[in-house]
Amino acid sequence: MSTYTSATDADRRAMLDAIGVDSIDALFADIPASLRLGRGLDLPAGMAEQEVYAHLRDLAARNVSAEDEVSFLGAGMYDSYVPALIDSIILRSEFLTPYTPYQPEISQGGLQVMFEYQTAISELTGLPVSNASVYEGPSAVGAAGYLAKLTNGRPRVLASRGVHPHSRQTLVTLSYGYGQTVQEIPLKDGVTDLEALKAALADDVSAVVLQQPNFLGSVEDVAELTAAAKEHGALVICACDPIPLGILQPPGEQGVDIAVGEGQTLGNRLDFGGPSFGFFAAAQEHIRRMPGRIAGETTDVDGRRGFVLTLQTREQHIRREKATSNICTAQALNALAGVIYLSWLGRDGLVELGELLVQRTAYARDRLAAIDGVSLLHEAPVVREFAVRLDANVEAVVERLAAEGINAGFRLGREYDEYADGLLVAITEQRSKADIDRLADALERAVAELRGSGSGASSDAGGRATAATGAGANA
Repeated sequence: MSTYTSATDADRRAMLDAIGVDSIDALFADIPASLRLGRGLDLPAGMAEQEVYAHLRDLAARNVSAEDEVSFLGAGMYDSYVPALIDSIILRSEFLTPYTPYQPEISQGGLQVMFEYQTAISELTGLPVSNASVYEGPSAVGAAGYLAKLTNGRPRVLASRGVHPHSRQTLVTLSYGYGQTVQEIPLKDGVTDLEALKAALADDVSAVVLQQPNFLGSVEDVAELTAAAKEHGALVICACDPIPLGILQPPGEQGVDIAVGEGQTLGNRLDFGGPSFGFFAAAQEHIRRMPGRIAGETTDVDGRRGFVLTLQTREQHIRREKATSNICTAQALNALAGVIYLSWLGRDGLVELGELLVQRTAYARDRLAAIDGVSLLHEAPVVREFAVRLDANVEAVVERLAAEGINAGFRLGREYDEYADGLLVAITEQRSKADIDRLADALERAVAELRGSGSGASSDAGGRATAATGAGANA
């Protein structure tokens, strides 16, 4: 009998007989011998509980959190402030402990949370319907591509190179499964190349995928790009950063069909990469093809306000051939944090936050661009993030600043070969003018000392793996 399972030798024999094989080894017969280990695992001896605790504590101490350094790392996830109000609500047992409500009407509170969340996302994006959240931002982009395929059946998707690299990778992976191909549209002067988009558009294009602001921090002309796509009947999918939507025109008002995005900045901490949640909103005609769940408002037999699970397109709930999603979790607790955060800010607070980010980002951009050996990668308008070029090895500069307790930003060369000398710098409301000045002074010293050392980023597997643990981008 195994230490960790209750199956006896007799139980295993019965299962093997039912399967029709002689041994457990026979189950692995199709795996080539060259891929098998051929020996037992070389595991160390077990440790006492207190020794395990000490070992895990030492491992955890090797991490560096955003509270241990001044962080300008963004690239999809950001060091935003999380008010104490959020923990005081989401840690309540009625929110913290429930999982998927398979008998949802029993939990009116949980359904109301979904309904209020959907309302907030709908107002934020300017689109009439929202689901009750999905797993995270990149999978929301992939699900939007599938919705487009279900809508028009066309075989091609055009995705701007300004869309988050992880979102593009997810889109490519999922599109392969349902018979679509994804073509990248290049950037020009920091934004999606409109002429290249027009040249790639045809009547076989299912959807055009954009990001606002894009991965380089640039504010895209979504209305112009959308108009070009609509001339060929393609759907427009826009991946949005929710915070700038307080000051930018909502995608729904610019003709966008589907707005998706990463919700981490709405009241969720970085937590070394997760968890977070993804949001998904669309035009009314797409409601029955949207992934996940949608809660609705109604009245009961006594005329009292109540909530129901109106639509659920997950394959766990309906026939598999009718399902439009197989996502097992909607990250409902994280989405609850999102709606609490939006309620805490309020309409005016969201606008004020956006304006604050614009002001501090403009200051940081001007301050860094004035450094000898540092130049702007593009001149496009930005809200909370911008890219610069360094006349020095970017990885060496980042490491030099890390030794001073500053996370300088995201090395663009990790995802964009054409920007090997690029550094993406993010500003949040937690970064003060003094923090920005500290970054500028340290960057000026580092570039001066390392200038001429080469601008290429390290591409060795070990270096990428190390850097990936600190990336602000979703995996």
